[in-house]
Amino acid sequence: MKINIFGRSRLIIQACFAALSNGYIKGFSQGKIYEGQGKYLCLPGMNCYSCPGALGSCPIGSLQATLNSWDYKMAMYAVGFMVVFGTILGRFVCGFLCPFGLIQDLLYKIPFVKKLRLLPGEKFLRWMRFIFLALFVIILPVFVVDFIGLGQPWFCKYVCPVGMLEGGIPLVLLNKGMRSAIGFLFKWKFAILIFILLFSVIIYRPFCRYICPLGAVYGIFNKISIFRFKVDSSKCTKCGQCQKACKLDIPLYKKPDSMDCIRCGDCKKACPQDAIHIF
Repeated sequence: MKINIFGRSRLIIQACFAALSNGYIKGFSQGKIYEGQGKYLCLPGMNCYSCPGALGSCPIGSLQATLNSWDYKMAMYAVGFMVVFGTILGRFVCGFLCPFGLIQDLLYKIPFVKKLRLLPGEKFLRWMRFIFLALFVIILPVFVVDFIGLGQPWFCKYVCPVGMLEGGIPLVLLNKGMRSAIGFLFKWKFAILIFILLFSVIIYRPFCRYICPLGAVYGIFNKISIFRFKVDSSKCTKCGQCQKACKLDIPLYKKPDSMDCIRCGDCKKACPQDAIHIF
């Protein structure tokens, strides 16, 4: 008996994994971050270390925090972690195991006057996530250092809306002392978050498309990952139904290993010839 992991099942898997990733209930009740041994382990999706319920660390945050340190073990662990998950699953992680991906999926379900399929300059915009990866995750943390030679987690601190949604806002709401410390940086990150959330109603997964450095890393592995889609050329009629069903506008019949594909399965369900298979 084959188990269909797509459709409604995907939403259930996303919700369960998000709850499991942030299952430290005591953190939410006390307004404190979990600091147990689990924080030394990375979680596959974008899930903020500072979330009161987070039981693990974000691989991008872990990489930034340790790239310029004297102990490279954690940095190498974070890189190795992403390589392993990328090799096995590719961007399946984005489609099924990322809590912030779930939030964007739910927001896109909200009715709106006109949904946007693509933005002007879409091809360039999709390469922006690689710029964020190179500049904010690698270059700035390594080369822009303080007086003792340590860098900052630039992406987490100045860009990432996940940290604001899962960490910044809950901690401020739960901690009276933190409310008085709200300054420009909090307001800046809050504005980014609101923009991304509102934009997620209009266009499918804008953070994943244009910003997410973790998605950029996993996308590189889409061509070689163990879990990937394959198009049966003997069945495919190039009707374009897969691209029409794809919210990211990927012509899967041409590019089954596209770096943008999050393996959501919409194309597989839409194919009238049953030409798309999991390989």
